[in-house]
Amino acid sequence: MKENRLRYLLNHNLPSVSTRLLSTWPLITEAVGSTSNFDYIEFVAEYSPFNQSDMENICRAAELNNMSSMIKVDFQNRAFVAQKALASGFQAVLFTDHKTAEEVKETMFVIRPDTPEDKGRFGRPNRRFVGFSQGIPQMDYAKMVRDTVVAIMIEKKEALDNLDEICSVPGVDMVQFGPSDYSMSKGWNAGEHVSEYKAAERKMIEIALKHGVQPRCEINAPEEAQYYLDLGVKHFCLGDELRTNLNYWKNSGGALRTIVDSLK
Repeated sequence: MKENRLRYLLNHNLPSVSTRLLSTWPLITEAVGSTSNFDYIEFVAEYSPFNQSDMENICRAAELNNMSSMIKVDFQNRAFVAQKALASGFQAVLFTDHKTAEEVKETMFVIRPDTPEDKGRFGRPNRRFVGFSQGIPQMDYAKMVRDTVVAIMIEKKEALDNLDEICSVPGVDMVQFGPSDYSMSKGWNAGEHVSEYKAAERKMIEIALKHGVQPRCEINAPEEAQYYLDLGVKHFCLGDELRTNLNYWKNSGGALRTIVDSLK
């Protein structure tokens, strides 16, 4: 398999840039890679319909364009989807909806190799992650699994309360704040509590960096990066495929609608 670029960047304390995709069409991943502006793509499986062939095709397209690949998975079936994603070639997993360090430990257990060293429960499925040499040494395979980048969404009040313990779980590489779910867990409408959830995000960044865990932040425009750079953030996810399209359809589509309607 190709080198895990995101793992390399984390190990060498280098910044990273990604973008969120919801489409399973591998051409979209290829189009992102053709720009040479992104280190990896995030496939938002939590929001998208997909099958295992889709996962393999997304990973192939990313690898052919020298990018890593991250998948964002639901909470309830995270063990199954994460294991199948790794077997398909995904090199990073973003886990949602955790509240406690114990839940994070359970997640680490199912995606760590089943070796005396790792004490995980992930075996050696003969899928494309192994490659096409069935003679690959088991410990080389275990290292590939071990190199998987693990990111945890901090999107619940309880998760933020337990963040010191979550960041202390071995193997947690990154955390990311989720303002929508966080606000819901507080009984808020996010739009009415922007200053409060921004303060919670700053708290997450501060605690994560204290533990040597890298915060990953979503932004919608390059000029939003400086705010996070000043807080010590160096890992960014720029834009969202659906949101970008909706903004174009709303703004440019609305402008054209006005022009055309003026002909009536």
